[in-house]
Amino acid sequence: MTTLICGSLAYDTIMVFGDRFKNHILPEQIHILSVSFLVPDMRREFGGCAGNIAYNLQLLGGAPLIMATLGEDSAPYQHRLKQLGLDTRHVREIAGSFTAQAFITTDLDDNQIIAFHPGAMTHSHQNKVSDAPGVRLGIIAPDGRDGMLQHASEFHAAHIPFIFDPGQGLPMFEKHDLLNFMQLADYCTVNDYEAKLLTERTGRTLEQLASEVKALIVTLGAKGSQIFTEGRCIDIPAATPDAVIDPTGCGDAYRAGLLHGISQGWTWEKTGRLASLMGAIKIAHRGGQNHKPTHDEIAARYQAAFAEAL
Repeated sequence: MTTLICGSLAYDTIMVFGDRFKNHILPEQIHILSVSFLVPDMRREFGGCAGNIAYNLQLLGGAPLIMATLGEDSAPYQHRLKQLGLDTRHVREIAGSFTAQAFITTDLDDNQIIAFHPGAMTHSHQNKVSDAPGVRLGIIAPDGRDGMLQHASEFHAAHIPFIFDPGQGLPMFEKHDLLNFMQLADYCTVNDYEAKLLTERTGRTLEQLASEVKALIVTLGAKGSQIFTEGRCIDIPAATPDAVIDPTGCGDAYRAGLLHGISQGWTWEKTGRLASLMGAIKIAHRGGQNHKPTHDEIAARYQAAFAEAL
């Protein structure tokens, strides 16, 4: 089943400051803040929600189709997607723009200062769901605001079931926007912080919001996740990771597991367990796209974690 993944493609530049921010930021001088951090350790990762989700879905044997926008600096990412064998037909280059980029500086206490440039992502509405015939399932991950609104309407009009995944883009939307997304979508997934913000913005409880969709999935980090469906709440245990290295992209790996389970027609229990496992596999590696388990290795780990065949 071809799955259309609407969302961002981005470069993540990650820098490590070998001290603590608190030693260099003076609270009494915060109104005239001017600081510089020496960051001898730096790496660049390929990221963005659409890229991360597609990467993980392909590991599972799915058929991801990315719909996203890149800037004039797109060559490295385009090359990577082609190396991975991911279809780039609906990855549009926007003239005069940079690819979306996050500049992340982390200190020794794992505090982060992040600057995010949306760049080409703000032009995501130039892509249309109708440009990708044959799609049977979709997801709207964080992207440009206009694009997210447009793609939700297009999925619904085309009778293509889709997951609404607002992520860090949730604050861009007001109550009527969020309620409209919930009415158009078939599924919704958020983390625990986003779930709280979603209820506050809409004035609805999780149970009320869940009644608008076939399933509302809330991830709880190391505590697992919950799936609200058909008037009940299914508790999904967290899979045990080999190591806890970097949480970047864990939510995207989880969402790939959801998409795979939905496409296979699995129960929510099995779908949630696979999603949990994908997040656990990812967290043991730096970046969102550097873990490389084979399908057989994923199946073996699922069997070991949950005592059932994948």
